[in-house]
Amino acid sequence: MPAPAKPADTLNGVLAATLAYVIWGLVVVYWKWVGAVSAWEVLAHRVVWCLVFLVPIVLALGRWAAIRRALTTRRTLLALAACAVFIGSNWGIFIWAVQQGRIIETSLGYYINPLIVIAIGVVLLGEKLSPVRIASLVLAAVGVAMQAWALGFVPWISLVLATSFAIYGYIRKVVSVEALDGLFIETLLIAPIALGYLLWREGEGDLAFAHTGPSMSLLLMLAGPITAVPLWMFAVGARGVRMSTMGFLQYIAPTISLVIAVALYDEPFDMMRLVSFGFIWAALVVVSLEAFRRPMIVSPEER
Repeated sequence: MPAPAKPADTLNGVLAATLAYVIWGLVVVYWKWVGAVSAWEVLAHRVVWCLVFLVPIVLALGRWAAIRRALTTRRTLLALAACAVFIGSNWGIFIWAVQQGRIIETSLGYYINPLIVIAIGVVLLGEKLSPVRIASLVLAAVGVAMQAWALGFVPWISLVLATSFAIYGYIRKVVSVEALDGLFIETLLIAPIALGYLLWREGEGDLAFAHTGPSMSLLLMLAGPITAVPLWMFAVGARGVRMSTMGFLQYIAPTISLVIAVALYDEPFDMMRLVSFGFIWAALVVVSLEAFRRPMIVSPEER
């Protein structure tokens, strides 16, 4: 049964959520560090080492019984398998885009994401759009159109990242599985594919791991905690932060990534791109202000 939103944010919740988004913003630097390795090998390592990192945590926290129940519930298993496909695709495209010097496009994707979530709510849940939200979607559409004009092509990276993560979030919202358990099962389901890919690369003599020096091998192993830790912090934060506050905090990550792309990696950010981002930012401000003005009801799974 729905429960009213918490009346105030907790300090621990805000700190945990903020830390998660800061890590997600800074992680583009890590993907650049492993840029000498194929994005698909990096993705495979991300899956395998994330699972390895999570196993002792799951055992220490006594989560195995809950995970076993989820694995033996057909509907839950199918939903988490779909989650694994969407989040795996999201991870792979993100890593590839960063390595290709297209961080700004990934940043745009995560700015667009909340607006895609609104669109999914309309299409899949039959939610009605307020005039404010219609205005925000129009502003976002103008921004994306201008970005396409500036790039000379549709910003497919941004749209795929935003859509895949929004669908992933929607499925996870309707499946009653704890964040840690869900992440473990998702990585467990795609780990055989990832491990098989790494073994195939080894057989072909193309595997970077253990063949490009200990430093690179250690960096690739770090993909596990770099994936799991911010997701865990996010789960902690979500329980102690109002949804409206979380709506503002989620803009930390793409903002950090955008600054890093321009300041550290010299990605082009001309006036046309600035104006297109301006439309997106305006849309987000409109939606966020509406969220603060309207009372919000959230389920226990959302808190």
